[in-house]
Amino acid sequence: MKIVEFSTRRRVTVVMLMATLVIFGLISYKRLPINLLPDISYPTLTVRTEYPGAAPSEIENLISKPIEDAVSVISDVIRVSSRSRSDVSEVVIEFAWKTNMDFASMDVREKLDLVDLPDDAKRPVLMRFDPSLDPIMRLSLYGDENLITLRILAEDELKPVLEGLSVESGITGAETVSGVAAVRVSGGLEEEIHVDLEEARMANLGIPISLVIERLNEENINLTAGNIKEGEVEYIVRTFNEFRHVEEINDIVIDFKNKVAIKVKDIGRVSKSHKERDVITRVNGKESVEVAIFKEADANTVTVARLVKERLGGIEEKLRKFSGSIRLGITFDQSRFIESSIKEVISTALWGGILAVIVLFLFLRSIKSTLIIGLAIPISIISTFFFMYISGVSLNIMSLGGLALGIGMLVDNAIVVLESIDRYHKSGHSAIDSAIKGASEVGGAVIASTLTTICVFIPIIFVKGIAGQLFNDQALTVTFSLLISLLVAITLIPMLSSVSIRQRITMDVKKEEQNAAASDEPLPSRILYILLYPLFFVFNAVFSTITKAYPAVLGIALSNKLLVFITAFSILGGSWCLFIGLGKELIPELSQGEFSINVRKPTGTPLSGTLETVKQIENIISNNPEIETIYTIAGSTSQAGGTIAEERENIGEINVSLREKSNRRLEEAVMADLRERFKPLPAVECKFSRPAYFSYATPVEVEIKGYNLNVIERLSEVVVAKMEEVEGLTDIKSTVEEGIPEVQIVFDRQKMSQLGLDLNTIANNVRDNVLGNVSTEFSKRDRKVDIRVRARKKDIGSVKDLGNFAVNPDGKRPIPLAAVAKINIKESPGEIRRLNQERVAVVSANLVGRDLRSVVMNIEEEISNIRMPDGYEVSVSGQSREMLVAFSSMSFAILLAVFLVYIVMASQFESLIHPFVIMFTIPFALVGVAVALFITSKPVSVIVLIGVVMLAGIVVNNAIILVDCINSRIKEGMSRREAIIEGGKIRLRPIMMTTTTTILGLLPLALGFGEGAELRMPMGITVIGGLLFSTLLTLILVPIVYDVVEKIKESVWKRNNI
Repeated sequence: MKIVEFSTRRRVTVVMLMATLVIFGLISYKRLPINLLPDISYPTLTVRTEYPGAAPSEIENLISKPIEDAVSVISDVIRVSSRSRSDVSEVVIEFAWKTNMDFASMDVREKLDLVDLPDDAKRPVLMRFDPSLDPIMRLSLYGDENLITLRILAEDELKPVLEGLSVESGITGAETVSGVAAVRVSGGLEEEIHVDLEEARMANLGIPISLVIERLNEENINLTAGNIKEGEVEYIVRTFNEFRHVEEINDIVIDFKNKVAIKVKDIGRVSKSHKERDVITRVNGKESVEVAIFKEADANTVTVARLVKERLGGIEEKLRKFSGSIRLGITFDQSRFIESSIKEVISTALWGGILAVIVLFLFLRSIKSTLIIGLAIPISIISTFFFMYISGVSLNIMSLGGLALGIGMLVDNAIVVLESIDRYHKSGHSAIDSAIKGASEVGGAVIASTLTTICVFIPIIFVKGIAGQLFNDQALTVTFSLLISLLVAITLIPMLSSVSIRQRITMDVKKEEQNAAASDEPLPSRILYILLYPLFFVFNAVFSTITKAYPAVLGIALSNKLLVFITAFSILGGSWCLFIGLGKELIPELSQGEFSINVRKPTGTPLSGTLETVKQIENIISNNPEIETIYTIAGSTSQAGGTIAEERENIGEINVSLREKSNRRLEEAVMADLRERFKPLPAVECKFSRPAYFSYATPVEVEIKGYNLNVIERLSEVVVAKMEEVEGLTDIKSTVEEGIPEVQIVFDRQKMSQLGLDLNTIANNVRDNVLGNVSTEFSKRDRKVDIRVRARKKDIGSVKDLGNFAVNPDGKRPIPLAAVAKINIKESPGEIRRLNQERVAVVSANLVGRDLRSVVMNIEEEISNIRMPDGYEVSVSGQSREMLVAFSSMSFAILLAVFLVYIVMASQFESLIHPFVIMFTIPFALVGVAVALFITSKPVSVIVLIGVVMLAGIVVNNAIILVDCINSRIKEGMSRREAIIEGGKIRLRPIMMTTTTTILGLLPLALGFGEGAELRMPMGITVIGGLLFSTLLTLILVPIVYDVVEKIKESVWKRNNI
């Protein structure tokens, strides 16, 4: 090969090339963004529309249905679901994977512009599901100060510093934090000024609440009145009439009655208070104010979090000067898990590289040779960072996992090249000739074996679902590192061999070489030999036994082909049955030492009732010694992917952080213990979940479709009962809720017409008195405080009081509401769900101790016995639906990968037959995969299937080198049997070396230590199991198949006189 000769003779050029790659790699490493996972574009859009005051049934008919009808006709839409709740509609649109979501968003917006919505409905908001849009940090501000003060400090002092606003205060004098996109404050109490009016007094005076609202707005105003020029001076004219003190509001004149001024204080009371609470946040049992920090799209999570934490020390110190009791704590920090995960992947890669180098040294028994081959690892890895940078790949657990996965393979090419150079040197060639001829001889096979490993990643672009996007970065890093290792093998290795190894490269293991004193190696090598002599002795004994036994075993196998085939295919059939029987799941959940508990009280429970229940749950949790932090939100549950949280008074969320991180067994044990402790709690549902990264669906979901809500509710109860009989399910919940208790006011239009009353005016009057109306704002330094006008709580404290409410306070004779309307207390549906334009109820559940597929099969068996009424159907969905899509596309990817491997090998050997001989190793690799997964009790997942795709490219490498060597021996004049045995003997050593280095390089990955191990461990186990078994078959079965195929080919040629 010309490149080999060029590299061997142009040594400085090769050194400069490698130095350039390494330097560029080191520079790029510092600039690579650090994230937990690759950027994943989920093909999901959510349309959220608020319609204040509307019941779920109204939301369904007036909002959800029209939007569903409009967006369902958009191309690539595969699923439309909706949730209609009081005041709000959420329509979720799922597109086919690979859909351009920017164009999809434009299409949805165009359709929304054509939808005819009620006038009072707010403009629909379009949102994307993207876990990267979730807060990267959550801070909690708490102490003995009142909650209004804490809220003000969070908004006026802490938020501006982190968000980058320029505010004059003692705290915000520092530089702002770069990379922070937004800061959201929640919890605590927000200031509000209340004007509570006496309804009876207003009715007697004939003053409507609307007049009070209007007058306050008119009196609280500053206006610019233009300019006045007097001589050389031009004055700006402004009126200053905004309220300067809250007490001023009492003296505002609302109206005149009998020439007497009626002021606010005559009909009501003005007080400093706070807004009605809809969310309460708590940390470790204390009420707090939450500050959620969101990063910019391209910002480095770890860097932003570090900058925030650096700033917090100074901020907390200055806050304490304001009040010594104030504390500022971090309740959630995503960067911690990211840093730990990245460190664990790097540690895994380092240990894999160390083990691979140790194995090399045991084989080579030479520090020089080991270092020459070992150089391929750091050069390939460091150079890969440069190509990651120009390809836009971040440092994440998948991209670094790709490096850890391929670290054992990085020396494979160098081993084969150096072994070939050694053979030529032994035959008497000079160092330079040995380097050129040895590397050139195996150059084609090395290139082919590398290309087969790389080409299997091409089909990943056709993989649908989360798997295709999740493993894109991993495929790129493996490809980059292997290509660079190939470049090292055919350039740097021959050059270093010709320079450094002037004497014979010692590759043989001879007893006389075990004597360190007689070695021609440098002093460090001799010392190392002495220290490692026991290990060398055992290793040499094992390898010598294999070397001596292999030719004899191969000869016996060649003489008993039928027996070997029967045995091999029997094992293959048994392992296939074992593989089919293994459990299946989509992607393993990541254990972060954190989990959340969604709390749901009966519909209609006030926030105070939810808070009391949450406090009871907190007390139970705090008794567990493994718990570190308890962060609670009452009145809201967060939703993954940056979407708006669900806010309802009867719900809450408790986020629990453990002292010991990434201990899955401990995490599951704690959750199981808490589930048992929560059972005695009355009238409360608790659902556990881990942070979602790969799917927004619950592991198991059963959908009941139909029209009548009562029938759907009854069927959902039957499904829940059936699912409770299935082992491995927990947190079984139905979306069908109890009805919301509501007061329905139905006006008598005829009576109202007779009395000259306007329905719209009365409805607004009722709303203003009950809910209140923000008439204007009070300026308090640089903040605005709402002034809310409403009726006194005690005047409208019951349904009876509401009926006595005067609908015409400005009339001559007060008319009570009950005189012109029927006031009914009824229940309306708490929530109405729809799927593909049909009403639906969803029964969801989590998994405990079982795999997804086996549980789904049991559920399908159970629900098949349910007698469904006409027009109603039940089906299993959730992650199982995504799993079927992923498994189907992964199966296609595996077949396509095998086809590409065949193409590469056919091109290498210029034969259509020899590739089939080599590809016999691929199906037999599944034997090792099945056995390895069975022994380790791991289910088949998308990660395992990615490992199988990799195996398709890896397991053929040894067979390529073996068949190439056999062909070379036949060309030299040997008989086929002799060539097969001789080729096996020659390639036994490099095959064992490459296999051992690859397996030991993957061993730390398969052991699965530290954070993020759930994503690394299954792939490591898969590749190790498949490679180990396929290597045994390569050394025995491939030569036999080669012999059979060649005999058949010769027979065909003779028959046809070719």
